Amino acid sequence: MTAQKKTELISPAGDRTSLLGALQAGADAVYFGAEGYNMRAASSNFRNEDFPDIAELCREHDAKAYLALNTVTYDNEAESILETVQAAKAAGLDAVICWDMSVIETCREIGIPIHISTQASVSNYRSLRFYASLGARMIVPARELSLEQISGMARSIRSDQLDVAIECFAHGAMCMAVSGRCFLSQDIFGRSANRGECIQPCRRRYRIIDTEEGNELELGTDTVMSPMDLCTIGFIDKLIEAGITGFKIEGRNRSPEYVRTTTACYRKAIDYCVEHGDDADFRRTFDALTSDLKMELEKVYNRGFSSGFYFGRPLDAWTDTYGSLATEKKVYAGTVLKYYPRAGVAEILVHTRGFGRGEKLSIQGSTTGLVILSAESIRLDDEPVDSARKGDLVTITCRDKVRKNDKVYVLEPAR
Repeated sequence: MTAQKKTELISPAGDRTSLLGALQAGADAVYFGAEGYNMRAASSNFRNEDFPDIAELCREHDAKAYLALNTVTYDNEAESILETVQAAKAAGLDAVICWDMSVIETCREIGIPIHISTQASVSNYRSLRFYASLGARMIVPARELSLEQISGMARSIRSDQLDVAIECFAHGAMCMAVSGRCFLSQDIFGRSANRGECIQPCRRRYRIIDTEEGNELELGTDTVMSPMDLCTIGFIDKLIEAGITGFKIEGRNRSPEYVRTTTACYRKAIDYCVEHGDDADFRRTFDALTSDLKMELEKVYNRGFSSGFYFGRPLDAWTDTYGSLATEKKVYAGTVLKYYPRAGVAEILVHTRGFGRGEKLSIQGSTTGLVILSAESIRLDDEPVDSARKGDLVTITCRDKVRKNDKVYVLEPAR
């Protein structure tokens, strides 16, 4: 299997811990928001002064850094947008993700590459070619396109020898509205989805009421406007064959564990396709690999999985459960007080839930990123014990460096 361009796995970063988790898991690029100007206002986001640190972290991991400025913008924000783009350029960020023409114009004036967001609803090749003529290096087509339609665009790009790549969403939440252009949250709560402030009323259960008699009916067992999450892990090879080279994971509002797990799974799947796609037994071995990877993906936040629109209009894409179907959850346990690098030991003060030998722990912090390990060796007062309880000061074997004040969580089966 030979891709036309090098594949690029693009992971979300809602905060510094998630950013490090994505890089540690093998992301080729991370995308993140600036305060006030991206489609995930609820995530922590970053300030202009954070950009140099982000750029340096990405360079250390041989990855790219993309700034998302993909909301609707207004005249009174033009100066602030200019300052943000200038800061991105000065910091050495690799591109700005946008679709508002004023942001595109600003980026062109400053001289920083642009990627076109799915918010632009690019649904045909002429639209793609127009944005490419403006200097777009990567374009995310409308989410409602089929794999056949996207493949046609990729063939036209090659035929015309355009210097532009197609990026598509590979995993994560899907929106009930066309390319996310939704006004439901704005109408009900005055919080615009197109300004990154969506309250997600679509995810709730609803009743219909007979206004004459007051009778109420449940709208079935489904959350009728809440789609399942997109998951392409089992057919990522077909996306590569179609000419897609950028694979984006949605989830800037998700936990660091979500970011690290999804990135690691898709890293393995994409690498396997590139390295073994021409093997005679590829389909059998790839299906076995991705079956295991899908089980890993089910451990973190999800609403059930769908193939989206890649094979036509989805007929059964609505979740019947409110909230997450994750098979694993994290419970806060305590904090790291000290790390002994020569011994490879972390000292942990247990605050709430204790943990037993063999339980899975997640240690995370803004400098550490994520360290996930099994508590195979627990010592209390320098004596081996089977478990750590609330109030205990224990040490555990930890080969990866962690730091004082890192948070410690237990990853346990969800019930």
